[in-house]
Amino acid sequence: MFQKERLKLTFWYLLIIIIVSSLFSLFIYYGLTFELGRYARIETRIEGLPQPPPLVHFRLDPEVFDEIRRRIALRLILTDLVIWTLSGAAAYFLAGRTLKPIGEMLEEQKRFVADASHELRTPLTAIKTEVEVALRDKKLSPTNTKRLLQSNLEEVDKMQSLSDHLLALSQYQSRDRKLKKEKIILKEIVTEAWNKVAGLALQKQVKLETKVDDLEIMANRLSLTELLTILLDNSVKYSHQQGRIIVKAFEKGKNIFITVKDFGMGIKAGDLPYIFNRFYRADLSRTKTKIDGYGLGLSIAKSIADLHNGTVAAESTPGKGAKFQITLPNKS
Repeated sequence: MFQKERLKLTFWYLLIIIIVSSLFSLFIYYGLTFELGRYARIETRIEGLPQPPPLVHFRLDPEVFDEIRRRIALRLILTDLVIWTLSGAAAYFLAGRTLKPIGEMLEEQKRFVADASHELRTPLTAIKTEVEVALRDKKLSPTNTKRLLQSNLEEVDKMQSLSDHLLALSQYQSRDRKLKKEKIILKEIVTEAWNKVAGLALQKQVKLETKVDDLEIMANRLSLTELLTILLDNSVKYSHQQGRIIVKAFEKGKNIFITVKDFGMGIKAGDLPYIFNRFYRADLSRTKTKIDGYGLGLSIAKSIADLHNGTVAAESTPGKGAKFQITLPNKS
């Protein structure tokens, strides 16, 4: 990728170097030849005097002068050729390094668009199929019509949820994004986040246990709440019926650690390195539990942690649950 652009950039780098080195060589060449010519003219004047001074001097023969000029020109040309060759290799290397992050960013954008298109196609296909089937049914009852509209509404809600997640991910991954931080009480954030997933937790009869120290932290309230909400929502979804979730928060050294642990199905070791990638959902989650989601939540969580100069990591034992740990710097 970018091979053509890399060669173009190498050409421009090399062209600039050739122009600069050629001008420098011409400056040296004409400077030296001018001095040699000036010396020869002085010799000629001395010889033309009626009584030359009794100084020892050497006569610069014209043939010798031409030979010196030729050798200077040859050496400058050889030096320039060596410089151009080395510069060409260096320019090709530097062009590659310059274009590499751009290429990676464009490749990432292509994958992002492809993944988003794939996820959007699923509900659109479902809506289209249901409507086509309904149009063929000449005896469509009001009950079936209502059921069809309800199903279409659910698919529209899924697309809206996906677009909201995509927008949030785009905002948090923006290079220019800076969060306004304030001093907040960590217990309040945990409570706010749990209230947002309480409905789903109630359906599955999942209980929350908290062991949160009385801590204050400099952070962005809304984004940190969203980060905890994502982790709690993920834990509730993958917890067993009547399960429990434990949230701990403590200070150690210059960092604050927040852990969210569930005792659900867990994550395969082979999936752990990829769960924070966009649109990634472990096969176990996708095929055996049929849990709704687009694989964007953990990617958003990682972006929020990055904006706080922190990290989020996961560890898991399949069948015994998973634990997510947020590490944030505690700067006053």
